[in-house]
Amino acid sequence: MLLGSLMADMVWYPILFDSPINIARGVAFWLTVALAVAVAVCALALKGDARKKALKCSLFGAVGYACALALMFLVWTFLDDGISVLAFVPLLILVAAIAGSAGFLAFRHDKTAWIVCGCIVGAALIASLVCLGVLYAREIADDGYYNSAETGSAVNQIVLYVSAVLLVAAVVALGFLFGRNDRKGFDSKAIAYAAICIAMSFALSYVRIFKLPQGGSVTVASLLPLMVYSYMFGTKKGVFAGLIYGILQAVQDPYIIHPAQFMLDYPIAFSAIGLAGMFSKVKALDGVPQVQFLLGGIAAGALRYVSHVISGVFAFSAYAVDAGMAAWPYSLAYNSFVFADIAIALVVGVILFCSKEFVRQARKFNQKQEPSASAQQDAQ
Repeated sequence: MLLGSLMADMVWYPILFDSPINIARGVAFWLTVALAVAVAVCALALKGDARKKALKCSLFGAVGYACALALMFLVWTFLDDGISVLAFVPLLILVAAIAGSAGFLAFRHDKTAWIVCGCIVGAALIASLVCLGVLYAREIADDGYYNSAETGSAVNQIVLYVSAVLLVAAVVALGFLFGRNDRKGFDSKAIAYAAICIAMSFALSYVRIFKLPQGGSVTVASLLPLMVYSYMFGTKKGVFAGLIYGILQAVQDPYIIHPAQFMLDYPIAFSAIGLAGMFSKVKALDGVPQVQFLLGGIAAGALRYVSHVISGVFAFSAYAVDAGMAAWPYSLAYNSFVFADIAIALVVGVILFCSKEFVRQARKFNQKQEPSASAQQDAQ
């Protein structure tokens, strides 16, 4: 009964052309699929320097394309759905900063360029987070629908807070455990790539296959840039990037009725995706990077699923009451969309990691720098 109800209420964007914005979403979906296939074919067909040049061009092209999508949908959302100016303006500036930085870095690659671009994008990102925090602090409030003595639905605040704290501790602990051998610190390159991957994931999150009625959607590999970033730079930086992306997701489809529920459904759930690179340094799997990526992605997706399920049980039990079900079975079934979303990203990611050149490029960012020969002599 639940599955039939959800299927009836789902919005299938690739074949939905009933309004201008849905036409744009459909076109964006099929265009993104076509471009991804074209890049994959070129990467497999080309060899040597030609492949390296094509991958480099594809990277900057993907950033430009993602920024264009983000800009278009942000403006459309602002005009059509009435997104708050407090959220719209800083996000618009952030997208512009990322696009401008990517264009600048396409022609200049020195350290100064990375530092300047990293500072600009970082400042825009911090400003966006501050504005979003102010916005949701104003709007969060209890709703009688979710706390009803008549139906028995209730928001269990204590369990929500405790669960949020425990999951934060688990994600942070795993991030440090699997990232203990990562390169330390956020250098300008790590910051710039984080901003780029966050922007790409945010843009791709608008390219949906379908959307569920009470929040949540299946997209065209929107989580892949974040997962690749975690593999490239390590789990500690990956968790941070996922945290930022989760906050930005609250702008796109905000279903927020409680601060702890907000944490579980957005920052915590998506920071867990930053653990996707947890097996990237397992030596026994060095020869099969696809397996490293696959195992990390499955673990990250499972943690995201747990976070959403807990939120569904203890914050959104009213929906289970409406469906005539207990809260746990309803939440477990409803949030199973996470598996479809992560599966698409894993399939595309495994294809990417079949490229030896891609793996070589991805691994070079998180290698510890060996001391120079002169430094070793000085130490002796």
